[in-house]
Amino acid sequence: MKFHQATLPVSDIGRSRKFYLDLGLQLIVDSDHYCRFADPDHTGTLSIEQGDGSGDGPIGTGAIMYFEYESPSALDQAVRDLTAKGLVVSAPQDQRWLWREAKLQDPDGHPIKLFYAGKNRLNPPWRVTEPQ
Repeated sequence: MKFHQATLPVSDIGRSRKFYLDLGLQLIVDSDHYCRFADPDHTGTLSIEQGDGSGDGPIGTGAIMYFEYESPSALDQAVRDLTAKGLVVSAPQDQRWLWREAKLQDPDGHPIKLFYAGKNRLNPPWRVTEPQ
């Protein structure tokens, strides 16, 4: 099995389109109610879809999106670049689970983590050695 995409509801398609373009995704489908983006490596996609139109503020979600960087320095540079574009991003921090992470939210409150995990993404020291 291969993961294909996630679709998020948004309250303002134009505002969210700009946010994800600023984040560095490539727009591959664009309409007045739906957009699809590819990551820079074209290995995954993210879609946004106009919500119910109530306009009562951000939609929010319990899901967290993760965008992985190839090195700690690439993550740190991405945070500087996004901050320069006016996005509010936390400073990258080393976590106890051996990942380096920065946090932000899209305009609808969907949480996003930018991270570098290296070998610890699939092979942390506490990895299960026997299949369960």
